[in-house]
Amino acid sequence: MALVSQLSLFIDVVQQGSFTKAAALHDMDNSSLSKQIKKLESDLGVQLLNRSTRSFSLTPAGTEILEQAHNLVGTLSHVQSIADSYHAEPKGRIRITAPYHIGQNFLRPVIRQFMLAYPDVEIELLLDDKRSDIISDHFDVAFRLGRLDDSSLIAKKIADIRAVILASESFIQKYGEPKTPEELVQLPSVVYSNRSLTVDTIRLSERPGSSHIVNYKMRGKLKVNDVQTLLASVQDGLGYVTISSSNLNQPIKALGLKPLLTDHTLCNKGLALYALYPHRKQTALVREFIHAVQTYIGTPPIWEKHICGFSQMYVPVIASA
Repeated sequence: MALVSQLSLFIDVVQQGSFTKAAALHDMDNSSLSKQIKKLESDLGVQLLNRSTRSFSLTPAGTEILEQAHNLVGTLSHVQSIADSYHAEPKGRIRITAPYHIGQNFLRPVIRQFMLAYPDVEIELLLDDKRSDIISDHFDVAFRLGRLDDSSLIAKKIADIRAVILASESFIQKYGEPKTPEELVQLPSVVYSNRSLTVDTIRLSERPGSSHIVNYKMRGKLKVNDVQTLLASVQDGLGYVTISSSNLNQPIKALGLKPLLTDHTLCNKGLALYALYPHRKQTALVREFIHAVQTYIGTPPIWEKHICGFSQMYVPVIASA
């Protein structure tokens, strides 16, 4: 099994692009990791990496062996996962990260049920709207809005997320209810904005039921980086908002909000909630927790139940034959 461990270290060095980062994954110092890679090269009788002062590159032998190492380590990990799945109940520690509103609204109740059902499980939850490096930060699973383009991660879709345009009753009384996208974007809006993302464009059909989508720029008179403040500002009548339905944790009627232009088609850009985890973390505990989250959110997702008749809103009309 020493060869398998060394091959795993070799894979991590290449994936991380750095001996330092790979060593941090295994709580090792650089010199110990370097010795293991040199020992692997000695045992195999071939050089795997061309090293320079600040970087390295794969040799032809290293490229070919890396591919086979992925297959071997993946197979052994799958064998262990099968064995783990036959344990009487999940045990151990799981480290999770998620955006604030996903963690507060949907993971918290799942964690409560999960820990009551499996008292030997320990959970560490880190909520952050910034995307952490799942591997270098040692997370077992991350819940993300949208998939990450990272071949070292597995992505499992939990649920689709559709957008909705909302305004308060007081806002509608003051400005009137818009009948077209052009009328809508002339009104004040509340916009979600953080360092990396500003949601100030609505992708909406020009006409009711049409599938032809146009980009409309919003008049963002107020920008905030917190979802709860965003919704509170809309409730206060400061503007309308286009928002992901997953941000809702109670019925919009209770919030005094009303959906706008529901007969138009609203583009969602394929947004969904995914669970992401490293290949090497396909454990029974991770799979069971992801399954618990998926069961709790359900199909259609729990957040869509907060908008009465939502399944019929913002969808193009399909012409009859």
